[in-house]
Amino acid sequence: MKDMGEASYILDIKIYRDRSRRMLGLTQSSYTEKVLKRFKIDNAKCGFLPMRHGIKLSKKQSPKTNEELKTRSDIPYALAVGSIQYVVRCTKPDIAYTLSMKSIYQACTGEAHWSAVKTILKYLKRTKNMFLIYDGRELTLEGYSYVIF
Repeated sequence: MKDMGEASYILDIKIYRDRSRRMLGLTQSSYTEKVLKRFKIDNAKCGFLPMRHGIKLSKKQSPKTNEELKTRSDIPYALAVGSIQYVVRCTKPDIAYTLSMKSIYQACTGEAHWSAVKTILKYLKRTKNMFLIYDGRELTLEGYSYVIF
């Protein structure tokens, strides 16, 4: 074993340190880029919100006939949800609720479900360079919500 200095990357998470301000920042911009390329969202427009207003998903929107099931079988819904889940667990807790609402439908995905997951991916495209920051201050919980009237 040998000392290679401070870690700058670990498990596709980039680590930024500012010891003078006692601050640590984490980002997964490179992993997010790989995910966007895998699902062909890298050239799409950036999304403003992780979930569109008024979208209601249900099992009724899932494919009903064998022909519909065959056309939906090549959509990598579960793979996309799993890839986003890794980002949520490490650096993007702001989309945890949105993703949990989409992961319910992994067994019966329709076009509306896939569209909702693509909305999350487009949001990740816009926010991929943002950091999760830990600083030396006392931890306080701050919550933000997207409200559209």
